[in-house]
Amino acid sequence: MDQVISSDWLLEHLSDPEVAIVDCRFSLMQPELGHQQYQTSHIPGAYHLDLNRDLSGPVGKHGGRHPLPDPMELATKLAQMGVTLNSTLVVAYDDSNLAFAARLWWLLRYLGHDRTAVLNGGFAAWQAANYPITNEIPVAKAGQFTPHVQPSYVVDREGVEARKAAPGVVLVDSREGDRYRGEREPIDPIAGHIPGAVNYPWQDVTDGKGYVRSPSEQRQRWSSLEPTQDILVYCGSGVTACVNLLSLELAGITTGKLYPGSWSDWCSYDPSLNP
Repeated sequence: MDQVISSDWLLEHLSDPEVAIVDCRFSLMQPELGHQQYQTSHIPGAYHLDLNRDLSGPVGKHGGRHPLPDPMELATKLAQMGVTLNSTLVVAYDDSNLAFAARLWWLLRYLGHDRTAVLNGGFAAWQAANYPITNEIPVAKAGQFTPHVQPSYVVDREGVEARKAAPGVVLVDSREGDRYRGEREPIDPIAGHIPGAVNYPWQDVTDGKGYVRSPSEQRQRWSSLEPTQDILVYCGSGVTACVNLLSLELAGITTGKLYPGSWSDWCSYDPSLNP
């Protein structure tokens, strides 16, 4: 699994100048927690990128809770971590079953940088192996990162509306089953799902300990889908959908597209919210 690396491998490459490590820990309920955790302890040499401040853009009336960040702004931050386009391997980790690490993994690919992977098992696996941690913040470096945005990696609300019922197109809701069914909605103002969507909860990509399931298991997971032209993937706000996009990649399916605004954008157009 080229997209997934082990703690053992990362330990051996901590001093490799061609490897950049990024701590993506975050909590939706406690937005400052991830940065606080990073300042307390992290993998040596790791930088930190915050979901709200770094991996998302400004929130508006529409566009969802976590719009995509400005490509040049993110590229500048990556360059300051020593990342050079298509040269440096970027390894992202979190402590949330890839919920936020996969967002960076996907964003890098969206910006044209395919040399990116997630840490299998996340920070918990690193700690369980008794590998070193530190509170030392690494200094800025000088990478060279000019983004080459891949527009084919995304689909907007109009595209979803126009294509969700088209032959050969599958719309995937990545949220938990009860949110998909509209039985519970802890964040957005309206419960439910986009009409026509099928449910593949993002949590099923990993096992109970947060380790990524094997490629054969990922292929089995998507086996009920017929060959498709496009798989349009969404979640609540375009974050955990990236875990499913990673799963598709591991399964050898390269037709996945992200609806960045996801349900939080879709439901913002509901007439009840726009009297």
